[in-house]
Amino acid sequence: MWEFFKAGGPFMFFLVASSIVGLTYIIERALALRHDKVIPAALETALENCREPGDLPSLEAACQANPSTLGRLLMVACTHLDDPREETIELLQTRARQEVSKLERGLVMLEIVVGIAPLLGLVGTIHGLIGMFGDLGKLGLGNNAELAKGISIALNTTFMGLIVAIPSLTAWSFFNRRVENLTVELENLCDKFIRQQYRFRARSK
Repeated sequence: MWEFFKAGGPFMFFLVASSIVGLTYIIERALALRHDKVIPAALETALENCREPGDLPSLEAACQANPSTLGRLLMVACTHLDDPREETIELLQTRARQEVSKLERGLVMLEIVVGIAPLLGLVGTIHGLIGMFGDLGKLGLGNNAELAKGISIALNTTFMGLIVAIPSLTAWSFFNRRVENLTVELENLCDKFIRQQYRFRARSK
């Protein structure tokens, strides 16, 4: 294995570094984007039971007990329920954009790894071929087996680049889809809460 990395030349070490970065962000996003971490089941239950203003303290307690994206959005909504509905919705949308940005954190790094790994692999291969053909120009064509071996070694970095890029691309696509699904679910839950609370307040007037 060490010979494989060593034969790839200096670009192989950059590819190893990019693979470590990619793996780190894959693990971090896999933990951060768990459904129960973004939308805790206990908080969903508390939200379902919050049907009138008198239930708001229980919901706020549940939000504090379950720190999460949904909890922070609901706390913003609860704090501004006395404001006009349009202002509350606008404020909630602004905060929601911030929360979605947090959910997407790290995906940019995965996207960079996806783009840069194959290019590093290709540059490494070209670098190896240039060196190999330069030596052949000096020594002449002597052994076809050695020529084939040299080309094989030069292709190591291209192979490694693809090995790094494919899992990163898969993870990037999966996490993007997960963020989209969570965003839609958060929007539905917050919209339902706002509608319910303002509808009750309108009937109470």
